[in-house]
Amino acid sequence: MLISIGLAVPSAEAKPADFNGGVLNEYDYEEVFFLTGYPEIFKGKATVTEKENKDLVTTTYRFTLASAAGDKLTRSVVYVTDLDKHVDKGQTTSQTSVKSFSEKVTFGKNLTYTLDDYQFSQGAVSDNRPASDYYSGNVAGRKIYKMVDKDTKTEELITVHVSGRNMGYENFWGATETQIMDYEISTKAGQSFVTSKVSDSKSRTLQYEPHDPSLSSFTGGHAVISKSNMIGEYTYDIPYGGGNGTIHLSKENVPKIERLIVPKFRDISTHWAKDNIQRLYSLGVFDEKTQFFSPNTPMKRYQYTVGVLKAVDVRVLEQPKKSKVPKKPIFKDLHVKDPDYLFIESAVEKGIINGVTPDAFNPNGPITRVQAVAILVRALGMEGRAPSPGYRTNYVDNNKIPAWGKDSVYVATELGLIYGDEKNRFNPNAPLTRAQSAALIVRFLDFLENDLKQNYRDDMLFFE
Repeated sequence: MLISIGLAVPSAEAKPADFNGGVLNEYDYEEVFFLTGYPEIFKGKATVTEKENKDLVTTTYRFTLASAAGDKLTRSVVYVTDLDKHVDKGQTTSQTSVKSFSEKVTFGKNLTYTLDDYQFSQGAVSDNRPASDYYSGNVAGRKIYKMVDKDTKTEELITVHVSGRNMGYENFWGATETQIMDYEISTKAGQSFVTSKVSDSKSRTLQYEPHDPSLSSFTGGHAVISKSNMIGEYTYDIPYGGGNGTIHLSKENVPKIERLIVPKFRDISTHWAKDNIQRLYSLGVFDEKTQFFSPNTPMKRYQYTVGVLKAVDVRVLEQPKKSKVPKKPIFKDLHVKDPDYLFIESAVEKGIINGVTPDAFNPNGPITRVQAVAILVRALGMEGRAPSPGYRTNYVDNNKIPAWGKDSVYVATELGLIYGDEKNRFNPNAPLTRAQSAALIVRFLDFLENDLKQNYRDDMLFFE
């Protein structure tokens, strides 16, 4: 069940092409080859296909590349990944091995490098949280190439030891995977070392588009801009050949633009939260039926919870096939015929929110600041990142923060989602207004769009 922006949006999955440090876009692919002792840049076509049968995923990479001098590189590799889904723990582990391989690199007419053997293993774990998945993996492998030089009438086996790791996240608003690989190349001439760092990122951002004509029913609206790009860096140390150096690569895809519905509220034209409110309405997060948003009134628990889940595209629980609606609501004060009821049921099942009592949700009651923050942090699955119990937050009203919400308040503050008032009070039990709710959710989306990307790409590539 997608956010109601009118168009279905493809998966935000990000993944570098194979384990060679190359980059690609929708037109071409580029990587660097080092076995000659010198960096050789190859460009061309790369295709990736993936098939899943139950818990077995088969991924096929095919490359047809050429250098500026006309040298050729062809490669075909098939990997098989066995998934083990730990539903009770909300995690997935996987083991990947190579099923088949072929690779041949030809320089001129008389020098060839042919892959003779390839051993490969990758283990990974994914923590599947409601708002975002986080994953990490480790790679080990060995390649043996047969080099044949007809000019000198020599043959040689070249061994490449491969080790590395990858880390990434994926959510509705963005995805990044960064891969860092080390290669130790052993030849008769000596040993050389290459490190490749490559990161693939996809993101969706909200952008305001003005409507310039004055004779119009609206002055502008928002668009979702989907972007993706891949950047790579090779550093090498080849004492017997190319010496030391660094090579940078990058590819960018053509952005995709999706226009959203235009808000027409009459009571927010000069309000400080106007832009935040309009963004969320355009996305369908707030589905108001009138021209009045009432920004300074309290936000209701029901609408806030539904809004957060819609904003991050949390998949709701499926209804029984033989029944249009569940027979019984999880709380007595909820109605199963409400079109958004399944969002609440999903939020409870995923541990994002609880009722005010075992039998009551209090859907029309005002949501407090601490309740609102707890929903966001639980959706991220990061409440466990707080210190060991016994700590204090930096807010002067720390003692007023309920114990069940303290971890969420601490983490949300560290993430930059919330901050105190002018006296550094958090006011945990104060109701959150509709305008404040809009601002908080927009900051939450900005974290999913930008902060995670900064942490998984820039921090890993440039500050490691």
